Parts: sequence; structure tokens; C-alpha cells
Amino acid sequence: MNRILSLLLACTLGLSMLPGCAPTSAAKELTAEPVKLTDADMTAHDQDALSVYAALSDLGLELLKQTRASNGENAMESGMDHVPLSTLVSPFSAAMALSMAANGAEGDTLAQFEEVLGDEASIEAVNVACQALMILYRNLAGSTKCTIANSLWVDPEGQIKDEFVGKCRGIFDAQVFSANLSDDAIVKDLNGWVSEHTNKMIPQIITEPFDQDTALVLVNALYLKNKWSQEFDPLHTREMDFHHAGGQDSRTEYLQHFNTQLSFIQGNGAQGVVLPYDDGRLAFFALLPDLYPDSPDLGEWLDSLEGNGLAELIQCREDTQFLHFAMPKFTAEWKGDLTGVLPLLGLADAFLPGTADFSSLGDSPEGYYISQVIHATKIEVNEKGTEAAAATVVAANSGVSMPPEDGVTLILDRPFLYGIIDLQNGVPLFLGTYE
Repeated sequence: MNRILSLLLACTLGLSMLPGCAPTSAAKELTAEPVKLTDADMTAHDQDALSVYAALSDLGLELLKQTRASNGENAMESGMDHVPLSTLVSPFSAAMALSMAANGAEGDTLAQFEEVLGDEASIEAVNVACQALMILYRNLAGSTKCTIANSLWVDPEGQIKDEFVGKCRGIFDAQVFSANLSDDAIVKDLNGWVSEHTNKMIPQIITEPFDQDTALVLVNALYLKNKWSQEFDPLHTREMDFHHAGGQDSRTEYLQHFNTQLSFIQGNGAQGVVLPYDDGRLAFFALLPDLYPDSPDLGEWLDSLEGNGLAELIQCREDTQFLHFAMPKFTAEWKGDLTGVLPLLGLADAFLPGTADFSSLGDSPEGYYISQVIHATKIEVNEKGTEAAAATVVAANSGVSMPPEDGVTLILDRPFLYGIIDLQNGVPLFLGTYE
């Protein structure tokens, strides 16, 4: 039987930092010689990294679209009245864990990883871009604090190659643990590691041990603390109606700015805002589809965005006087399995036993394949900034118009798209829909 791979991705954007720690029960931390990127590697693939950043922007948007569609299908099957549900994903975390897995792939499987993660850039270029982003986000200015943690959980029977482990250690700075992945103790150990690296915002990512054929679990954890460069006045926070899809309304607390200069986005049938954090690099954005008698709803508008359309919209932002801006003060969370979503983005072979080629990962004669991808996310938006967390487990068994001269009024009181994005390269760390 093919050996199963598991990837767990955990991301947090929060208010405090906790140091990482090793599991306390059955898992044992291992050492392996790290295979590091050289200065020559970094220089040779520096320009290719731009293709990777563009691919990650595209991946993020498609991941959100497909996940949202899957949410709607699941909700309808469950007989829920409000369809679709709000969605939240972390493209950056997913890309980090998938990039580690890609280093074990060969042949057509590797080519698909390179297409999805790098727009056909080589795995070497993907590795360079990932390491560059890790270094960048760990050293942001202002009050922003960021930790990015990776780990490998190796089953004693997994037959995982030392070279693969060394690449994950040297390129992704991954911790390596040996553990019986089908034993009950793995639940406590792995959940504890994720909880510790997400500031306890994701206290549980798995509820039971992995299949007995699971050879490896790869984990990414991202924790990010951000404050607005311009905080919202708590005295302006008040309740207003939010109009959900289907005509439903609810009372919601709104954050508000009055007579304030903010970055305005307008184009592609939507308008929105960019709210930078005080690090000068990352920002929160929100986009609201235009409302006319024949305007598309959020889902139809989202489907019309293609390629780097989202990044291009944000790059065309204009500093504008806002007469009134309001958006919900909210907490949102989501958890689901991406196993059915990632193949639709181009990673078909990696999930097929007998077809997946992970021959650079291990020596099992039966081969390996990805069997499961669990992703959990959480975000809090308030007067001071944003706090968010996400965790993912992958298992292997157009034109812009000028703002009005007299000022803008923008009230996010119906379904909208939002996210946290790198303003310089367009890489999305979080993307979600508030519905």
C-alpha cells in the first residue's frame, strides 16, 4: 500500500508572541544535517522569485474561490439556510507547507507543484522565494512581530530520505520529530505544537491519530502581530445593520473613520480600502462589489477576478479623503478539508496513489501520496489591529477610475472580500469573505 504524507499548516496573526517548544510526550526531536541555500543559489534565482510571488497571489485567489464554492456545496447538502458561509484561508501557510512537500516530488508531480507554486519557475526558485519571504517577514519594522515555524513528523517506518529532511531543515528551518503517527500520543503532541506556535488560537487541528500507513507529517505555523498605522477611535464604534446574502440583516459593531485620508481602491466593478499596518509593508484590505440593479453578487464578482487582478487593484490604490468609512468589528473562523480543492488548482497527481511521484522524499517501494489537507483559520478585527490564526493539515494516504474629488463614503454593510497582503510583492497572507 502507498505510504501517506500529511501536511499541517498553522498560521496566526495575533497580539503576543510565545516561544516554540518541543512536544512533551512520545515524540522525539531529531537532528539531521541541514542542506542550506548558498549565496550563489540566492543570486541565481533572485529574479525568478518574482514569478513565484505572482503565482502565490494567483494561488491565494483561486484557493479562496474554490474553498468558498466547496463551503456552499457542503452547506446546501446540510440544509443550511444561509449559503454560502464566510470563508477564510491562509495562502501563505499553504504555500510554505506545499513547498516543503514539493522538494520530495519528481517528474510530472514536481512539474505540477512548480506550475502552481512558481508559474513554471523551478523548485530551486520556489525555495529561494520561500526563504526570502521567511527572512523578510521575521524582520518587519514597526510594532509588527512575526514568527514562521515549520516541522516534520517522521514515522519510524516511513523510510524518509535524509536529503529531504536536510532540505526542510536548511531551507525552511524545520524542526524534525520522530513519532508513531498512528499512536494516540501524536494527537496531544501535534496539537500542542500547533497551539504553541499560534498563540493558542488554534488549540486543536487534529482529533485522532493518522492512518497507520502515514509516513510523514509536514507542518507550517505562522504567527503575526499587526497594529494599524492609524487606529480606530473606540468612541466611534457603534452598532449598525449588516445585510447578509439573501436579504437577512443582523446588528453588528462597526469600526469607523470620519474625515480621514485612507487608500482608496476602485475598479473591476468594486471599490474598497487599504489599511496599512505600522510596519509599512503589510496591509489589510477590503473590497465591496458595486451595487446596481444588474450588479453581480460577491460570488459572481469574485469569480470574475483572474490572475493577478487582485494584486493589480491594490497596487492602483489612491490616497483619498474619506468622509466616512465603516467596517464590521468581527471575529471569524473556518475549518475544512482542502483535499478536494487543491487538485482543482493543478495539483492532481500528488493526491493519486500509484500516480504521485514523491521518489525524492523516501525509499518506500510502494511510493507516497497526499491523502488529507485540513485547514483551520481564525481572525479578529478591532480598533487596534488584527489578530488571526490558521492551521492546515495536508495528509498523503482591469481598469481603475479616480476617486470623487469631494471625498469618499464607504460602508462595508454587505458581503465583501478582505485579506492581509504584502503591498510590495502582492503575496496574500490571509484571504477571506465576510458574508
